[in-house]
Amino acid sequence: MSSLGFLTPPPKVAQLPLEEQKQKYPSLRFQVFMGIFIGYAGFYLIRNNLPFVAKTFKDLGAMDEVAIGWAGTCILIAYGLSKFLMATLSDRANARYFMPLGLALSALINLLVAFIPGILEYGLLLCLLMFLNGWFQGMGWPPSGRVLVHWFSTNERGWKTSIWNCAHNVGGGAVGFLTAYGVQWFATSAGDWRPAFWFPAIAALLVAAVAFWLIRDRPEALGLMPIEEWRDDVAKVEKVDDKIAGLSTMQILFRYVLKSKVIVMLAIANIFIYTLRYGVLYWIPLYLQETQHVDTKGGAMGFVIYELAGIIGTLLCGWVSDKVFKGYRTGAGLAFLVAVAVCIVAFWQVGQMDHAPLWLCYVLIALIGGLIYGPVMLVGLQAIDLSPREVAGQSAGLTGLAGYLLGATGASLLVGWIIKHFGWDTAWGFLAVVAVLTCLVMMLVGKYEKAIMADHAARSVK
Repeated sequence: MSSLGFLTPPPKVAQLPLEEQKQKYPSLRFQVFMGIFIGYAGFYLIRNNLPFVAKTFKDLGAMDEVAIGWAGTCILIAYGLSKFLMATLSDRANARYFMPLGLALSALINLLVAFIPGILEYGLLLCLLMFLNGWFQGMGWPPSGRVLVHWFSTNERGWKTSIWNCAHNVGGGAVGFLTAYGVQWFATSAGDWRPAFWFPAIAALLVAAVAFWLIRDRPEALGLMPIEEWRDDVAKVEKVDDKIAGLSTMQILFRYVLKSKVIVMLAIANIFIYTLRYGVLYWIPLYLQETQHVDTKGGAMGFVIYELAGIIGTLLCGWVSDKVFKGYRTGAGLAFLVAVAVCIVAFWQVGQMDHAPLWLCYVLIALIGGLIYGPVMLVGLQAIDLSPREVAGQSAGLTGLAGYLLGATGASLLVGWIIKHFGWDTAWGFLAVVAVLTCLVMMLVGKYEKAIMADHAARSVK
């Protein structure tokens, strides 16, 4: 622990009297939850800014679809690697420092993109900065997962995680407004794209300060009992803190994460889920501009609608997984993924119509966004639900690594290549096939989850 320096989590302290715990526990739970919600939303203010200026880059002759895809891919590759590697630190680090630090560093990179003169003339430098931005972005999810498993117990975690997961959509929706209005208010010419980066970055720095003020690492460091005792709710997977003492980080990783069949299957499922998520999201602005002939605001509006609709879908999916499927997350995920496949095919067909109504395009975008974010949330939830809490961050990190390194990069790079060489219809057909494959893989995940749930039920009776 000492090797982490100021990031070392605070030590466990003697428990406070029960009455004092009863007074502090509820308010602190709300406080830390708001900290990770606001903090994680802040990361999305400065993650996906590139799609909003893609058309400007093309008009300036600086980048084509493939080059834009490569720049986006640098972010996604770095984010996937970082989300996994940083999770090995996050499981042993103070969440209060870890998350705000990553957000502040990411904001700094966005400021550099905006203010380095002539950066579009230096493609490698731009890609390097995109890579660094993605790396620091990876410091957002792992500490959030750490807070969730330490402050919220199993039978409430589906609903609570679904609420927290809406931070994706709040931040993702807000960046559409910040980039569009940043350019409108501060651009010095028609081709001035820089406010799309520096304006959201300033907002992200303010969010980092708020997150630091609100977040606390874990109950035991504040004199509170563990959450399982507080809520009398046995974890799905038993603790392994006594078993991992003396093991190296790599030994823990191999024994409790990489050898877990359900975590590995979740990682594979996440590849397809993230291909769908970003395959639609990343290309919406350009698609609407090129096929529906909308302006920058109209393209950004599709992005915003997709993200904001995800709030409703995520909340519904979390509630359904807790109340309807009784904690069987795969059941809820499959229901949503089948609907995603149907909506993608519908959007594809509408795009083939002459003079397709713009409102219909927006409605289908809202449906896809509302449906896909439920499974996005559930994979992360399943990873922390179905692994010991001592390795929850690493388990979620592995699914994130797979999702971003192979899924999201495919969405940005491969889909961009398909669009350039074969057109939009082929791209949507590709995504429709991916949607069907996603459903098939999730069926395999369900088999493993049911076995773990059966073991959990047996331990709860004891």
